[in-house]
Amino acid sequence: MNKSTRQRLRNRKRRIEHRLRDIAWSPQDQPMLRGTNVHYEIADRTRAIDVGGMPAMHVLAKRVGLANGIDERLHLLKVHLPYHESDHVLNIALNILSGGTCLEDLELRRNDESYLNALGTQRIPDPTTAGDFCRRFDEGHVEVLMRVINRARLRVWKHQPDEFFERAIVEADGTLAPTTGECKQGMDISYDGQWGFHPLIVSLANTAEPLFLVNRSGNRPSQEGAAERFDQALTLTRRAGFRSTLFRGDTDFSQTKHLDRWDAAGVKFVFGMDAMANLVQMADALPPEAWCPLVRRARDIKTEPRAKPERVKERIVLERRFENLHLLKEDVTQFDYSPGACDKTYRIVVVRKNLTRERGQEVLWSEHRYFFYITNLRDESAEEVVFLANDRCDQENLIAQLKSGVCALRMPVDTLVSNWAYMVMASLAWSLKAWFALMLPVFGRWREQHLAERQRLLRMEFRTFLDEIIRVPAQIVRTGRRIVVRLLAWRPMLHAFLRGTTVLRC
Repeated sequence: MNKSTRQRLRNRKRRIEHRLRDIAWSPQDQPMLRGTNVHYEIADRTRAIDVGGMPAMHVLAKRVGLANGIDERLHLLKVHLPYHESDHVLNIALNILSGGTCLEDLELRRNDESYLNALGTQRIPDPTTAGDFCRRFDEGHVEVLMRVINRARLRVWKHQPDEFFERAIVEADGTLAPTTGECKQGMDISYDGQWGFHPLIVSLANTAEPLFLVNRSGNRPSQEGAAERFDQALTLTRRAGFRSTLFRGDTDFSQTKHLDRWDAAGVKFVFGMDAMANLVQMADALPPEAWCPLVRRARDIKTEPRAKPERVKERIVLERRFENLHLLKEDVTQFDYSPGACDKTYRIVVVRKNLTRERGQEVLWSEHRYFFYITNLRDESAEEVVFLANDRCDQENLIAQLKSGVCALRMPVDTLVSNWAYMVMASLAWSLKAWFALMLPVFGRWREQHLAERQRLLRMEFRTFLDEIIRVPAQIVRTGRRIVVRLLAWRPMLHAFLRGTTVLRC
């Protein structure tokens, strides 16, 4: 970022801070919103878009070799008239990054002259053509596309500092993707009576990146096919240079028949275990001194502590004498156990929740509930294992973002595999967001601030990322061999964005 650009950023920030400064206002005779004398005109020569950050995402996809990798390895089109495979894949991802939520939004983009100029293209595929491209995929093609994306992911990880490669935490979960369609091949009834699909998502917890996505019928069990994807993730993380890999999942993903193999390969794991009768019996047989209180970690309060508001829900439950479970305390212990499908003995960490069932303020009875975790981690304390397992809940945030933010699980096409292909292409928008954050340079006396900005972008919700980075109005100027994107507004994270674009130009 050159000196004049930094000066313009400071000026814009200073102007907005001046407008929003604290003022001892006197009573106003008129409302603050006074813009009534508004006239509309059609610009003659000026071309602008409302997503000035989008071209940088396109450049990023090219810089990490994604576009070339798709064209070299994914062969779906016999003749390129006029589009290549990378044009179709990036078209769907950039539509999502521009605020689109479905294939039909492509029609708005292809009729926007400034959008086309920003991408340096004459035209982009329309919604029908994009849907036909999704239908060309078979399972092998989707696997190829995921491998190409992960190869580009390796190039991004290659630029990370040494501490990044200490441990890769890979986690898997299934999620329901309901649909109201009646003619979608592969849809079925899920366990809760919904029609739709049941995708499997395997992700890297370190960066919240989806590594593998698999579309399945709605009636398939959550853990189906997870072991094979864990193996692929292990190959990927070792190829990247991670010094250790840890697998994590809930009770459906305990995968006991694979634990011996993973343990022999040096993989660490923490999986939930169902509260089976034999495990409950073993926990009940432990002496009282074997249990220790489980003290949860205090929340990190970034501002001044405030008084807690009234718990309205709890008050209503008491007033109306609803039955309610109340947690008194939690205890933790551990013992060794060998599952029936294993030859080795592993560590079982148990959390015992001491509960009371109440009606109003009357205690009906007390009860215990057990939560079991199986792991081959021996150096961590039982509490640390519990907290490590509970951190898996953060994957629910990623799944929620893929569902409601990226809209990758909308299943807009008519077959199981074509919807799988769309899911992978749409989720690429989230990966590009993560890659941009990981590519931000960190250096000099501003190192701590740069690290904080990188982490903020990495964990930022998708809609917030669009508002902070992508949805910046910009003028598009085509001059010589350059496409100049002249930003017309200021955003708090704009300086970080411009540092990232400087890296992309190098």
